[in-house]
Amino acid sequence: MPMTTQDDTDDPPHAATTPDLTIRPTTRADGAAMWRLARDGGVLDLNSSYAYLLYAQDFADTCRVATLDGSVVGFVLAHRPPARPGSLFVWQVGVSPEARGRRIAARMIEDLLDSLDVETLEATVTESNTASRALFSGIAARRGAELTWREFVRGGDFPDEGHEAEPLLQIPVGH
Repeated sequence: MPMTTQDDTDDPPHAATTPDLTIRPTTRADGAAMWRLARDGGVLDLNSSYAYLLYAQDFADTCRVATLDGSVVGFVLAHRPPARPGSLFVWQVGVSPEARGRRIAARMIEDLLDSLDVETLEATVTESNTASRALFSGIAARRGAELTWREFVRGGDFPDEGHEAEPLLQIPVGH
């Protein structure tokens, strides 16, 4: 995957804009806001701040932020797994509580799918995460695609106790 060399102050080359919402590729400067959204949202597993900075900079072509009035209100962290280069794996999606209910998460993922040449959308979602399951089911339905599940990471694979299994969902989105 090519690394971005875009300066943090430049406008990203691709942006989906509506009168009140902008969806665009990430820059390193977005990493801190993405980390804060994950931390303050109270729902996501919080990764190190460095992980958000790294994804925002080095995986900008497969990540998105949504902004309202210049403030980051949502993000998608995604990458192309080296073993499955035709896939886009969504690692984490976050939307601020104030911005929920506007389909921002779906709009960010759909922007990625519309701008990348990928065959399959992938993510892992625990059984208890009904919001994420509904998000991906909606994307599959809008694209007329079948969502399938398979075992991926078992609960016992995690070093911390009590973690649910993370089955892999796959949606064919081939172009």
